[in-house]
Amino acid sequence: MKALILGFAVILAAVLTILPAGLGWSDDVLAFLRGSLPILAGLIGLILVFAGISDIKDRIDEKKHSKEN
Repeated sequence: MKALILGFAVILAAVLTILPAGLGWSDDVLAFLRGSLPILAGLIGLILVFAGISDIKDRIDEKKHSKEN
C-alpha cells in the first residue's frame, strides 16, 4: 500500500514539474526528451536484435531436437 501511495505521489510531482504553473521545467524536460529519445531508440533496437537472434537460435535447436526424436 505504501508503494502505491508513493508511486502516485511521484507521478504527481513529475506532472507538476512539467506544468507551466508548477516549476516551469517544461522546456528543460522537452530538451531532455529530444536528446534521450534517439539513444533510447537505439538501445531498444539493440535489445530487439538480440531477442531476434536468440529466437532464431531457439528455433534451430528445436528443429535439431525434433529430428533426433
